[in-house]
Amino acid sequence: MAVASASSTTAKVEIYTWRACPFCVRAKALLDRKGVSYTEFAIDGDEPARTAMAAKSGGRRSVPQTFINGQHVGGCDDLHALERSGQLDALLGA
Repeated sequence: MAVASASSTTAKVEIYTWRACPFCVRAKALLDRKGVSYTEFAIDGDEPARTAMAAKSGGRRSVPQTFINGQHVGGCDDLHALERSGQLDALLGA
């Protein structure tokens, strides 16, 4: 199931999540704080969607998995590391 949010960037951001995942909540909170629009794919119990996510992410089956303009950027820790290094804004075109 996909859900979209409001935006302050033009980047296409997709995030694959499970509803009860604390790492997913943290990753979405970072995007929300930055005013980033994203499409969320809540894949709880949806094995075909999880398999599709794994194919896009080079085999990663953990959540969240985030993609910016089709580029796989990884999970929650990866997203926060990009923010700390200042690289996230560049990827987002902010």
